[in-house]
Amino acid sequence: MHALLVEDDDRMARALGTALARRGHTVRRVSRALDALRYVHEAGFVLLDLGLPDLDGLELLRRLRTVCDAPLIVVTARCEERDVVQALRAGADDYVVKPFRMAELIARIDTVRRRTGAHGEPPGGSPAGAGGRTVRAGDVEVDPAGRTVTVAGSEVRLTRREFDVLALLAGRPDEVCSREEILDRIWGDAFLAASRSLDVHVAGIRAKTGRPGLVRTVRGFGYRLGADPAGRGERDAAR
Repeated sequence: MHALLVEDDDRMARALGTALARRGHTVRRVSRALDALRYVHEAGFVLLDLGLPDLDGLELLRRLRTVCDAPLIVVTARCEERDVVQALRAGADDYVVKPFRMAELIARIDTVRRRTGAHGEPPGGSPAGAGGRTVRAGDVEVDPAGRTVTVAGSEVRLTRREFDVLALLAGRPDEVCSREEILDRIWGDAFLAASRSLDVHVAGIRAKTGRPGLVRTVRGFGYRLGADPAGRGERDAAR
């Protein structure tokens, strides 16, 4: 697999490049945002530092997501919750804070690649649990095969992870999915429950669709597809 490593620290880049090469990956290392945008189309996955000299890494992440759907992991020294949330909302598949254990990073890369598949989709080519059929909830339509979501006839652009969460719930519209199951099937890690990744992606679905009741919270357990996606009377749906 070809990796694009976006890192301006030479020592860190050498360490990451060596570790990736030992896993059989070929690596292109760049240190500037312009070069990342130039070479991202050839990448099987991306490791992105946020502290770049020519452009803020979060802005680069947003731009990368407009032209590429490859698995992307942020690897950065920034540990503020705001940065983590913004990166996940912008489309990062995972977020690793420096310093880190190399073995853990490699495991996260393997997990992200396994769950996103060769083309950025879960193995099998369709979102987990969706079954390939279009699901309607009010004026919202979820099409797993086309990986599209429309609201009142207009398409809404979700990140890959946001879509996969929504497709999983849409595939089981009469059931409640536990947090652990969603994290296991979409992130590949049921023990990620302490992380805010799932909550951030659910908030993104609600905000982008403009339907806060589309994903309903079942307190202390998980989420389900809302029968009333407009959220009428669901004051706690977005909590």
